[in-house]
Amino acid sequence: MRYAFRVCLVLLTLILLSVGGISAPAQTEDEAKRLLYVASPGIRNYLQYGGHGVLVFDIDDGHRFLRRISLEGYGTDENGKVLNIKGICASADTGRLYVSTLRHLICLDLASDEVLWQREFEFGCDRMSIAPDGSVIYLPSLEKHCWYVANADGEELARISPDSSAHNTVYGRDGKHVYLAGLRSPLLTVAKTSTHTAARTVGPFSNSIRPFTVNGRQTLAFVNVNGLLGFEIGDIQSGKMLHRVEVEGFEMGPVARHGCPSHGIGLTPDEREIWVADGHNSHVHVFDVTSLPPRLTHSLSLREQPGWVTFTIRGDLAYPSTGEVFDARTKRKLATLSDEEGREVHSEKMLEIDFHNGRPVRTGDQFGVGRVVQ
Repeated sequence: MRYAFRVCLVLLTLILLSVGGISAPAQTEDEAKRLLYVASPGIRNYLQYGGHGVLVFDIDDGHRFLRRISLEGYGTDENGKVLNIKGICASADTGRLYVSTLRHLICLDLASDEVLWQREFEFGCDRMSIAPDGSVIYLPSLEKHCWYVANADGEELARISPDSSAHNTVYGRDGKHVYLAGLRSPLLTVAKTSTHTAARTVGPFSNSIRPFTVNGRQTLAFVNVNGLLGFEIGDIQSGKMLHRVEVEGFEMGPVARHGCPSHGIGLTPDEREIWVADGHNSHVHVFDVTSLPPRLTHSLSLREQPGWVTFTIRGDLAYPSTGEVFDARTKRKLATLSDEEGREVHSEKMLEIDFHNGRPVRTGDQFGVGRVVQ
């Protein structure tokens, strides 16, 4: 009798749901849909690694390819040639996704996947970073003297000119400072967002800074530099370099891109590990940074030469730019990214965006940045 009653209750619930008598329970934020947004071409202008557009993958369904957001007619030169995509960032607060090319900043609506606008900048564009509330973007010129400070609509508000050959940009977690690294300077510039001015520097490091990252409390910077298979660590508060860390057991050699042995560094969100790229050996090396100096713990083989590494928001997965997906805890390879045509997808420009009831609620970062703020 009890079993029959339960069956009837289930049937009645299904009937009411189908006619709209009652609504299904709302999706909780913990059940948010985790999606990976991958900008392509994200390795120079190599269309063979995913074509042209923004590719969307379902993180919790084995990184199944979901759709391609078209960039047709955008991000091209006067002859229609697709330009390198240089950076990607997004804001859940504004519901916008941004990609930069050699010349442009392109804004897309996360709800509709539509391109809202494209703006061209005088000295070109490189890898930008967005404020935590989505209101301001620090956009480097293309290896020129300045960073543009733009609002969410791409309108220029100010310029900062360290004259360092502008290249990479990281916004601090509290939104008060932005970190600016140029291709031809051993100094990391710290900009103050309240005035959009350069406040101080960290370094000098041993050579020009390439990719870098900072921890959540903005006390440490971890930087790749020219001529080093490994990374260096700087104290943001004192401005001094603390440690030089070399990858032992692997030799430096020629690389296909970027011209430096390690181009790509990521700090896990819990700030326990640094993952660093090794182009010549097609590896990513993992260091324990719970105490300093760091200690090498793993070296993971990749299918191609990496030029970047980032992580999911919670830090359970690691993404080298070679399109492989690693379990960040076990270091086991779980998946490889491929598009709707079955092509390998490689990109140095990707980030997680989480959706709750169809609306963006959280965004990750193209940089592997620390998320511990206390």
